[in-house]
Amino acid sequence: MTVTDIHAEHTATEHQHGADCGHEAVQHGDHVDYVHGTHHHALHGDHYDEHESVAEHAPATHAHGTDCGHEAVDHGDHVDYVHDGHRHAVHGDHYDAH
Repeated sequence: MTVTDIHAEHTATEHQHGADCGHEAVQHGDHVDYVHGTHHHALHGDHYDEHESVAEHAPATHAHGTDCGHEAVDHGDHVDYVHDGHRHAVHGDHYDAH
């Protein structure tokens, strides 16, 4: 399966989220997500990633890794795992669903 990175509908140069951007800010571990409709935008280098929600399972329930049976996709400084049409990215004690 080939998976396209799920990036926000605008780039970081077209619209910069921040204190006065008009979008609700939500602390998400070590970074801030910005609520944009029904999803969250998280700055990732020169673009925003779409964070739909926290994944349906946690690392304690199913650990993604080399032999987990899910396709691994490099995503900058981490690896996402393709899971039922979306990606799981480990984030502390949970997976984000991208």
